[in-house]
Amino acid sequence: MSNNRYTVGFIIVVAGIILLLGKLGVIEFLWSVFWPVLILIPGLLLHALYFSRTLPSGVLVPGGILVTISVIFLLCTIFGWKLMAFLWPGFPLAVAVGLYEYYLFDKSGSRSVFVAALILAAVSAVSFGIVILSTGAIYVVALALIVAGALMIFGKRRSW
Repeated sequence: MSNNRYTVGFIIVVAGIILLLGKLGVIEFLWSVFWPVLILIPGLLLHALYFSRTLPSGVLVPGGILVTISVIFLLCTIFGWKLMAFLWPGFPLAVAVGLYEYYLFDKSGSRSVFVAALILAAVSAVSFGIVILSTGAIYVVALALIVAGALMIFGKRRSW
């Protein structure tokens, strides 16, 4: 009986702590920031199940997608959702990551899967480039080009 009393007492204390944290707004804050972890966990679980030889390599595609998307969402919840204007090319990249993992760890190693992953990664890279160049980063690129050209003109002569 005494063991049962300790268990019930522990459950009551935990319930009280959860209620207190909820009333203080701690749980709402944690949920508003860390909800992408709920997307990350299934992605990591799919990876763990594949690497423990429980599931076939096909689970790496949704696993890679879920992990990549959860990272994007986590960045947006921490730094603000205006960041999504720059991170949206990460969505085709997420599919490319999943396909590339499948290509990398599948025994058949289908070349068409690799080509699809490469095309999606290229689309994502070009989209990231366009997003970066359409912002104030174009000034950084222009300045870097000017510095590189000036170094080539005025720098120490080397044989090219």
